[in-house]
Amino acid sequence: MTDDWPFALTYTVFFLGALARGSATYLAGRALRSGGQRTRLSRHLDRESVRRAERVVGRWGAPAVTLSFLTVGFQTAVNAAAGALRMPWRRYLPGVVCGDLIWAWVYTTIGFVVLGAVFGRTPWPWVVGAVVAVVLVVVATALVRRRRTPALVDTTPKHVPSLDTGDTGEPPSR
Repeated sequence: MTDDWPFALTYTVFFLGALARGSATYLAGRALRSGGQRTRLSRHLDRESVRRAERVVGRWGAPAVTLSFLTVGFQTAVNAAAGALRMPWRRYLPGVVCGDLIWAWVYTTIGFVVLGAVFGRTPWPWVVGAVVAVVLVVVATALVRRRRTPALVDTTPKHVPSLDTGDTGEPPSR
């Protein structure tokens, strides 16, 4: 099925589709932010913490936008957040273009291998082996992180009121 599709054309179509989707999601985030300015939500949107987040996203957000294209679903949230946090277009555009280039490459190569397996052109053992390998790496990573993260235990002493001395549990007055 996919053997007769020219790689360059397919890659370009995937790239342009991802660019249109990412940019539209960014613009939707900007529009929602603008609409929120006209509601009671505006007092929350103008807080110092939001302005600080806007500055951080404006300066450092492009790598986050790029890396989000290696995920499924999260990229939409990142693109919308970049728009909602008013990331400048001049900083957003390089991030989304790089992410779209990566996304198009992954789907043009790996995506076609999976399609080839579905339509009988690629042997299934290779596809199943690759999927199993990815799942094992994800599970192993999660287990290692879980073991390395110490459990949060509240070690602060608690004052327990005594019943026989009339202690109410309140600290003594001075």
